[in-house]
Amino acid sequence: MKFNWKLFAAVSTLTGAIVGAGFLGIPFVVAKSGFIIGAIEIIILGLILLTAKLYLGEILLRTKKTHQLPGLAKLYLGKWGGRIMLFSLLFGIYSALIAYLIGEGQSFSFLFFGNIDYTIYFALGFWLILTVLVSKGIKSLKKGESFGMIAVIAILFFILLYFAKDISLSNLSAFDFNYAFIPVGVIIFALMGFSAIPEVVRELKGNEKLLKKSIIIGAIVPIFIYLLFTVVVIGFSGTATPEIATFALGKIFVFLGIFTMFTSFFVLSVSLMDVYRFDLNYGKKKSWLLACLSPLILFLIVYFFDLLSFTQILGIGGTITGGFSAVLVLLMVRNARKIGKRKPEYKVKLPTGIIWFLIIFLILGLLLELLF
Repeated sequence: MKFNWKLFAAVSTLTGAIVGAGFLGIPFVVAKSGFIIGAIEIIILGLILLTAKLYLGEILLRTKKTHQLPGLAKLYLGKWGGRIMLFSLLFGIYSALIAYLIGEGQSFSFLFFGNIDYTIYFALGFWLILTVLVSKGIKSLKKGESFGMIAVIAILFFILLYFAKDISLSNLSAFDFNYAFIPVGVIIFALMGFSAIPEVVRELKGNEKLLKKSIIIGAIVPIFIYLLFTVVVIGFSGTATPEIATFALGKIFVFLGIFTMFTSFFVLSVSLMDVYRFDLNYGKKKSWLLACLSPLILFLIVYFFDLLSFTQILGIGGTITGGFSAVLVLLMVRNARKIGKRKPEYKVKLPTGIIWFLIIFLILGLLLELLF
């Protein structure tokens, strides 16, 4: 059977966009609830977000012009939809950038000094280097993101094999229903990847029939990766699992976290500048201030006032951004099927009642995560 490079490229793009630095926080929050509860949530939330991604793919196929998520929401839901989607997108990016500054600062501090006492100095150094790269417009790194994520996946499987003998089943069997909702936000954050679907559609131009398969494979692969990674870390560390999971595996594996946060921070910063410059028509200087300086100011506020931790920021960002994005996509479906200008290569055949059930489920999950 001939290898399909188009399909491989599309799957790599989606998987690469999903498997960012968010996976580093999953073992910590799952260790709170227990692996069994966390694994069930990873699977259920993964399948719900997969469904929403399939609907988004259908919506894009029904749309003749190229749109990113805010433009698509404005087209099918009106100005209010576009504004909420834009807020959701920006909130998620800023949350991630703040979390990655904390994560990189702690990772470098742990790597060189064995503790996180020097987080602020390394975070500032990291911000300075990345800001220079972003302001210089070095976008070639962005093109290599998918290949970088393939390397990350290979390293994750190596970690699984390396630590398999040290996994304790007793660490995996404990659970606590009192903390059952704690993993939800971080898991959603780590499984989002909605903004990559329009890019996948563009990659498959002329081969749109491959989109459904690309989304299914590209969204399911991260679910398995997260389950395996969480088994290894919690099976090895149990309730002592740190917020940044690679800390539990030894200093050499801390580089994995540093690499994934580096690539994620860079790509998100470039994307944020593009949103301000090309979508909101701001000047280059103002776009730089909002995309690069604002995250630093927010990070300093969070750090010095000790407001939120690495996983708490990921949890809030995932709950609000992932929840709102999925709900808005599901709300778009009906109008897209009515006024869409193009016949799609596939249609998601689920009853309308299921769509409303998923919307209610996501809204309730969002409320429960923010409350607990």
